[in-house]
Amino acid sequence: MPERYIDAIIKFLAEKSYRPVKPRQLARQMGVSDKQYDTFREAVKRLRDRGRIVLGERSAVMLPQMGKRVVGTFQANPRGFGFVVPENPNAHGDLYVPEGAGGGAMTGDRVVARVQKRGRRGGELRYAGVIVEILERATNRVVGELQQTGDTAFVVPEGSRSAPTVVVRDLPPGAKPGQKVVVEITEYAESGDLPKGVIVETLGESGPTIVETLAVIRAHGLSDEFPPEALDEARAAAGGFDAAGADGRDDLTGETIVTIDPPDARDFDDAISLHDNGDGTVTLGVHIADVSHFVPEGGELDAEARQRGTSVYFPRRVVPMLPEMLSNGVCSLQEGERRFCKSAFITYGAGARPSKSRVAETVIRSAKRLTYEQAQGICDGRTGGYDARVVELVQAMEKLARRIEARRRDDGMLHLDLPEVELVFDEQDRVVDAAPGDDAYTHTIIEMFMVEANEAVARLFERLNRPVLRRIHPEPDPAGGGQLTSFVRAAGHKIPRDLTRKDLQALLAAVRGKPESYAVNLAVLRTFQQAEYSPRQIGHFALASDAYCHFTSPIRRYADLTVHRMVAEHCRGRLDTRAPEDISELTKLGERMTAAERRAEAAEDELREVLILQLLETKIGEEFDGVITGVANFGLFVQSRRFLIEGLVRMADLGDDWWEVEPKTGQVRGERSGRKYRIGDVLKVRIVNVDLARRQLDLALGGDAAKDAARPRKQKKGGKGGKSGKKPKGKKRREG
Repeated sequence: MPERYIDAIIKFLAEKSYRPVKPRQLARQMGVSDKQYDTFREAVKRLRDRGRIVLGERSAVMLPQMGKRVVGTFQANPRGFGFVVPENPNAHGDLYVPEGAGGGAMTGDRVVARVQKRGRRGGELRYAGVIVEILERATNRVVGELQQTGDTAFVVPEGSRSAPTVVVRDLPPGAKPGQKVVVEITEYAESGDLPKGVIVETLGESGPTIVETLAVIRAHGLSDEFPPEALDEARAAAGGFDAAGADGRDDLTGETIVTIDPPDARDFDDAISLHDNGDGTVTLGVHIADVSHFVPEGGELDAEARQRGTSVYFPRRVVPMLPEMLSNGVCSLQEGERRFCKSAFITYGAGARPSKSRVAETVIRSAKRLTYEQAQGICDGRTGGYDARVVELVQAMEKLARRIEARRRDDGMLHLDLPEVELVFDEQDRVVDAAPGDDAYTHTIIEMFMVEANEAVARLFERLNRPVLRRIHPEPDPAGGGQLTSFVRAAGHKIPRDLTRKDLQALLAAVRGKPESYAVNLAVLRTFQQAEYSPRQIGHFALASDAYCHFTSPIRRYADLTVHRMVAEHCRGRLDTRAPEDISELTKLGERMTAAERRAEAAEDELREVLILQLLETKIGEEFDGVITGVANFGLFVQSRRFLIEGLVRMADLGDDWWEVEPKTGQVRGERSGRKYRIGDVLKVRIVNVDLARRQLDLALGGDAAKDAARPRKQKKGGKGGKSGKKPKGKKRREG
């Protein structure tokens, strides 16, 4: 059926890295077998006949140019403009919508835009859009704080997703200003007006962590309750589990196997074993909770897990993908309990390179549940109170992990140094401080083993020529490499424009431990395209892997669950008789799982930001050391090294001068004073204001920098006076 390739082809052509090629080459790049090529070619013909692709010079396949009208999804920017992401991709990409041309559309709305030409830049035609019709609203609900001025009540939306203030006509009983509420829009805004709505849920007084968490859950559309049908299926699956049975599996209950997780973890989905083969080789066993045994495809529980896509981890609460009776119960690899697993066995020889691998359905019994700290203690020689077999295993794990890490680094694996902080709560669940995240090497041990297992499973299906939902990470595009080169030079380092993995490794090593480290690591991350889920066979750039998928966390990621189902088919000898996978359906599923992952990350990041801003709101006027992480024509972005939160020092607060912004060199320079502020510079700043609703932190210069900015500057001979932060005529200024 040609339709099974339709969406996959369009997705592939829309990638930045795609260069037009003939249909046969396109099929090879997409991993289509020769036996399936005739079907693939028919799909190309149908797309051409529908006008969704064109055949250019020498029959190269490409997307069409921008049309006169575009139907797509609107994405608003807090600064007023936005973009329409076309439903049918074109060669130009997303359509820019200037401020004032949004037609009342909100982020996520399905819209129609009229296309206008904006001239050329760099030889390329530029376009702008005017939204002329809203076909479908993404949501009719907004989360925010209820406020009142006189007789007018309104809800001020929270977050940075550009939702408008909503006027509330009739307040429900008990509703009062200062409460977090969910408002349903009943009347959308005409030009210059505000939308109107009614309150449908009151979450509680603003401030407490439990209320702020619930507000973020509602704002991001997360499901925090399971439907009764899904819960019934979960209870039946858990209740029907025969722990004493083996279900034809390899019985590993006599092996020494351990789990290593954070101290507050309850869903243990991976366990480790090692076997010395006596011939200089060692076999790593990565044992993953067999969620597919309990969640069959096609049921209500599966549909709910598919809809959620991933678990969401907040500081004091988890919104799980699966009901806790499974995720924290029969699926969790608890100490001393018989549990079903899907296992990957990888044998290593010299240089810690895999010599062979296999997968199997197994039953295990964890000998010990360890925290990362406990496991690190064993690695460091603090072995008292632990079984000798557990001690031997953990210490052997460290040795193997270090060899694997060294091999992967030699192969070009990139490790970004982006530190994390752990929020410190008091007895009332209020954030009172932040502490550096745990950086014990045992985290790297588990990370290396999970990467190896994921890679082994991906290579298995590549050898079998069967598509699965892979985890892909494309190479950086040349434009991004050029921007990074300029950025890094601004921080005092030099790298070539055409970057290799080795160049990036050298750069990251050069900035390690220096003030500019975080800014440079963040810039490297932003140079990359984001990793995503797709059946495409393009590997994972950052991991230096040519075949990669997610296999190791099916309790919390639906993508892993789909891979487990394929592993089950392989282990039971049914893969050869299974119908070919629908690549378009896999592509659509990958897009949904990628979107779910990004939604979860956005929600997690937003709540963490809210809780830190709440703390900083109590510290107005205090100073802290920060690092400049970005420059813009309106000011400097400065990040707190303690809280890892970014604030803005506005240009007007830098002092009386003509400020020249040089984005390519990453610096701001005072024309008269000669003062410079550069990315990576350490700067003392003062907390001026916290806007919780907009998630904004306003800063001003502190310490000696504040005194320097306040000192009047002598005017250059022949110069003209002016207000601070302004630029003289003719001077150039400039997302990060």
